[in-house]
Amino acid sequence: MGSTRSFRRSRFAAAGVAAALLVTGCAGGGNTDTPDSTDADPGEASAPVTLTVATSQNEQTPNYYCGVEVLKETLEAADMGFTVDLFPASQLGPDADRFPLVQAGDIDIDLQGASALSSTFEPIGVVDAAYAFDDVDHAFKWIDEGSEELFSSFHEATGVRIVDGWFFGNRTFTTKDLEVRSPADLGGAPIRFPNSPQFLANAEALGVTSPVSVAVEEVYSALQQGIAVGQENPIVATRSSSYDEVLNTIVLNDHNIGIHWLIVSDKTYDKMNDEQAALLEQTLHDIRPDNRACVEESTEEILDEYRGDDAYTVIEKEDIDMDAFISQAEEFFGGYYSGDTLTAYEAIRDMAG
Repeated sequence: MGSTRSFRRSRFAAAGVAAALLVTGCAGGGNTDTPDSTDADPGEASAPVTLTVATSQNEQTPNYYCGVEVLKETLEAADMGFTVDLFPASQLGPDADRFPLVQAGDIDIDLQGASALSSTFEPIGVVDAAYAFDDVDHAFKWIDEGSEELFSSFHEATGVRIVDGWFFGNRTFTTKDLEVRSPADLGGAPIRFPNSPQFLANAEALGVTSPVSVAVEEVYSALQQGIAVGQENPIVATRSSSYDEVLNTIVLNDHNIGIHWLIVSDKTYDKMNDEQAALLEQTLHDIRPDNRACVEESTEEILDEYRGDDAYTVIEKEDIDMDAFISQAEEFFGGYYSGDTLTAYEAIRDMAG
């Protein structure tokens, strides 16, 4: 697995560096529509800027080795004064604790889930609603064409910008001997969900009547001890956290299109000149498709291992009553949300293909 990862990461890193160098060249090309790019002091573009990047994900997840590591290599290779320090695996604290540090500019770039962000700005939680997005294409289309109003409101309320989103993987159930084919199969089963209002609402929307909300650091032991008989996460996170050492049934119901939102505060933008800020934003965006391919490739590799191992049972999507899950979730959230939050949710659903 190590050589596969290294090859894949190098391939994506090379593509990212080339793209960013092209952007840098364009930024210095004298575009007369952007006075700052022609009038700036020649030394300004190389003013040193150190960026701190934080994520809850560990080094074994694609969003680390095909995401933040590529970001570091790309920005530092562009010769525009960037030094990028990476802090994976919640080294700077859990999501909720890191957000105030992002607002203060102490953490410059963070990868956060919308449910964690909703503790500060409630409406953003809708993007984590079960089955809000049909698939990754729907999510990316909404980011590019439908997110401006919600993201602008988030920025106004927090001083933090959501620059883009990277695919983290489809959240699925993994359990110990519990085969799930419809919402009815989840009734009474203690399934671990993250302890946020949005994820606990997802549990209810999906038919989980006994959610377990232990902290992420306690999930493995909770599964070992039978406090929970399952959990929900993208396949790549289930593998990187070794939950599949305890769990043996993989349910490909894809109830959530996992997106890591790339957040940067106004305090961090104040550290950069216009060209540096433009390069950062372009690089974050350019990494998105290759990171997605990396996540999808890694996911399929892991699933193929499960399918080929008699110790595991994979419940394929065609064997799941997807209509029951989706319709139940839509009915639930139609009554759960109200006001601007309901409007945001309905706008996402209206963009579905």
